[in-house]
Amino acid sequence: QVQLVESGGGLVQPGGSLRLSCAASGSIFSINAMGWYRQAPGKERELVAAVPSGGRTEKGRFTISRDSAKDTVYLQINSLEPEDTAVYYCNARARATRAGIELEYWGRGTQVTVSS
Repeated sequence: QVQLVESGGGLVQPGGSLRLSCAASGSIFSINAMGWYRQAPGKERELVAAVPSGGRTEKGRFTISRDSAKDTVYLQINSLEPEDTAVYYCNARARATRAGIELEYWGRGTQVTVSS
């Protein structure tokens, strides 16, 4: 099994920045894509950004980066807005063993609240 643990959430004022981290652990043979989703109250979970391998991708105020050596993915959010308030979930598609099939894993989520 693969476990994903998020950290870095909290209460931030509008205009501030936040960096979320997600570390994968457990029985890991390989990790394909890693990404971040978010779910605001009363809304469906939505994709924020994903990265297939090491490196980084910028999408406006969001920058996702991945350290494949550490099996860790980060999400930098700048110029936070109240509309960014949500639970942010880490997601990974991984294989636990060489012969195993690729499965999708989720972290438990970290709360981000943007408020003055």
